[in-house]
Amino acid sequence: MIKVVVFDAYDTLFDVTAAARRVAGEPGRAALVGIWPRVAQDWRRKQLEYAWLRTVMGAKADFLTVTEAGLDWALDAAGLADAGLRARLLALYRELDAFPEARSALERVRASGVATAMLSNGSAEMLDAAVRSAGLTGLFDAVLSVESVGAFKPATAAYDLVGEHFAVAATEVRYVTSNGWDAAGASRYGFDTVWVNRAAEPMDRVPWRPARVLHDLSGVPDLEENP
Repeated sequence: MIKVVVFDAYDTLFDVTAAARRVAGEPGRAALVGIWPRVAQDWRRKQLEYAWLRTVMGAKADFLTVTEAGLDWALDAAGLADAGLRARLLALYRELDAFPEARSALERVRASGVATAMLSNGSAEMLDAAVRSAGLTGLFDAVLSVESVGAFKPATAAYDLVGEHFAVAATEVRYVTSNGWDAAGASRYGFDTVWVNRAAEPMDRVPWRPARVLHDLSGVPDLEENP
């Protein structure tokens, strides 16, 4: 029996491309207009790579540090050495848009009587700002940040936070993520994992597969309403 539904944050509830997209639409940002998708993609990729490298090497850092480093690499790769642009993008990363169906999905899961939580690599301060900005306040029984264990997902210690907080077994947790690597990690851990495959990507070639694949969050509540 599922007792808690846990959502990843970035790419799952919050659109990580929103910062670059919004800045590209601002006056005076012509240099970003045609290349913002690549900048956003590079930023996210390097952010994750730096998080994984630091976890493997035991070089602790908070998520803001790897987010800044990832952005610096992306801007350098795009030839955009602009301190003002960097500051603006980082500011907007704290105010990412939620995906359109996120609020409704959370509300419906909660209406089914199941607890909801967020488990993220983001720092507590970053997650608090994102939740407030996206209008999702009050929709989580817990917002769990891996900063308390000093290891980024998919480290086992990160997933341990859910059971420790809710006193549940891994098999009593439904875990929802749009990140294929996170879906693999959570499946290996023993969660009932849902991969929200927004981009219709191929399944990762690793032994651990999600229990279900959806195209967005709108189908997640149906799993609680029709178990």
